[in-house]
Amino acid sequence: MELPHVNIRAVIFDVYGTLLEVGPATPDADTRWQHLCHDMLHVEPSLNRLDFSVATSKVIARQHQAARARGIPWPEVQWSSVVTEVLPELAQLPRRGQEEFLFRQIQTGHTTRMTAETAATLRWLSEQPILLGIASNAQAYTLRELEDALAIHGLGMDLFKSGVCFWSFEHGFSKPDPHVFQILTARLAGFRIPPRETLMVGDRLDTDIKPAEAHGWQTWRVGAEADRGLARLRESLSVPQPKTSP
Repeated sequence: MELPHVNIRAVIFDVYGTLLEVGPATPDADTRWQHLCHDMLHVEPSLNRLDFSVATSKVIARQHQAARARGIPWPEVQWSSVVTEVLPELAQLPRRGQEEFLFRQIQTGHTTRMTAETAATLRWLSEQPILLGIASNAQAYTLRELEDALAIHGLGMDLFKSGVCFWSFEHGFSKPDPHVFQILTARLAGFRIPPRETLMVGDRLDTDIKPAEAHGWQTWRVGAEADRGLARLRESLSVPQPKTSP
């Protein structure tokens, strides 16, 4: 399946499962969790890693229920408030200490990596007259995970235009809420980029592809077919060519 022959002037990426591959926790995750609590909170962890996960899931479920009762169908939590409710000791750390704890904590639950193919595609796109953005169901630690992964390949967050980046934790709601795509469509209009010249790249039909299509965007679902990787995207993109003087 090819993209339609229309110049693409903006590409908006999902993060997890698209820019970053997500893997399971490392074998030493339980030990790392214990060391994290000792090193940063200076306490013996009251919950093991599994019990901590169960406790935070209950807090998230309660907060989601309350948000839906207020009319937010696709709510997003603030991970820092969730963890602080389960581990009150976190509130005693200064802000940067809290951020470091939360980043190291999430690293005990999963691993992330950016493939060379993804990095090559981002580098190629950065050389084109195309605006790059993000639409991610994310937390603050997501930005650091993405930044660290980009740095391994000699890239930086400056690839992405901050004005067309949507991070769900900053707004209190998440994809597939249509407001996510309405906000980005409005911001792209400020750059005179219409929906038909905007491409959503994601791995999920429900949260990335269908809601983007509902707003008139072009879409590219990573992994939907055997060859639907980001290298294949480079071959399929039609990009606007710089104007040359006669």
